[in-house]
This record gives sequence, structure tokens and C-alpha cells, in this order.
Amino acid sequence: MPATDPPSPRSGLTTTALAQLRPAGTLLAALALLTGILYPLAMTLSARMIFPQASAGSLIRDAQGRVRGSLLIGQPFAGPGWFHGRPSATGAMPYDPTASGGSNLGPTNRALAALVIERASEVRSDHPNHAGAIPVDLVTASASGLDPHISPRAALLQVPRVAAARALPEERVLGLVRDRIEPAILGIFGRPRVSVLGLNLDLEALDGDERLPVPAEGRRSPP
Repeated sequence: MPATDPPSPRSGLTTTALAQLRPAGTLLAALALLTGILYPLAMTLSARMIFPQASAGSLIRDAQGRVRGSLLIGQPFAGPGWFHGRPSATGAMPYDPTASGGSNLGPTNRALAALVIERASEVRSDHPNHAGAIPVDLVTASASGLDPHISPRAALLQVPRVAAARALPEERVLGLVRDRIEPAILGIFGRPRVSVLGLNLDLEALDGDERLPVPAEGRRSPP
């Protein structure tokens, strides 16, 4: 019988490598399909069906269907005729969602103390008849810098200024604030809060004596 050459070591290594790479590649492709395409697609479709408004960004639209903002991100408001939100620490552009974050100034930082004193002075200047303590959310930024809410105390403090600037009875503006108070979630998570954008849209709608439509999750019955 003719002699046969023994298999080369290189051929054996190639066969072994292919035997190991084939299942690894198959597993990689299967996991990529499952976790990179099917799972995100299933979660997105489920969220769109179960939470259609929230999954789309909790957008607020006016009577003409124009997007005016989101329930999740605050907006800067200035002028005596508007309710003001809490300060934002997102840099030169307040409430910039691409720069979300706090100031990283600790409670003993002198710069933070000076900033709080300056903000408190501005609040007192805008509300000279207010003799009580200033709500902390009017002089400090949130951890995200995007907080769209203020406390009921912070909203109520601003009622006289807004009412005077718009020549409205204080009781009517007070009613808008009371209608916008959202209780703690399930009564235990978080604290009562007021949407600043929602309040200002209500003020804007007073000219037509009509409330602008707001997503259901943005309106709560007062506690």
C-alpha cells in the first residue's frame, strides 16, 4: 500500500479554530438579533401602545397642534407676567437637555452660598410684599438642571406678582395654581408639585377664556 502523508499541524489548527468560531459566530448573531433588534423593537411598540403620550416625550401641544414643550423638561420664563421655574445649571442656555447636570457645588461652597443669596435677593425684589421664607426651589437648581416643576409654595408666592402684571384678580390666578397642583405619586413618592409650563399655558389661554389641551398625565386633581 502506498504510504500516506500525516495531516499537517496547520490543518489541524484550522479545523479546530473553525469548529470553535462557528458556534461563537452563530451565538453572536443570535444575541445581536435578539438584544439589538427584537427586544428594543418589542419594548418600543409596547410603550407606544401602553403609554402613547409618555413614550413620545410627554409633549404639550396648543389648540393648533403646535408643540409648546414637554412635561419632562422645564423652560426659562422671564417677566412679571409669567410664573418662573427653578434655576437651571445647564450653562449659558437654561434647561439645555444636551447639558443636563447640576452645578456640582457642595453645601459649604462659598460660590453656591453667594449664588443663593443673589437669587434670594432677586426673588425678594420681584415680590416686595413677601415677608416669609423663600422656597428653596426658587434659589437652587435641581440635580438635572431640567426640572419642569416647582413646589406649590413657590407657585403661590408668585401669584400676587403675576396677577398684578396681568391685571387679574388674585383669586383667579390662585385658582389656576390650585388646579395645577399634582400630588405625590400614589400619595407617598415625591412631593406635591406644579408644572410651570402648564401654568403659563393656562395664563396664555385666558385671553380666549379656554384651557389649552394638556396630556392626561400632566393634569392631576388637587390634594
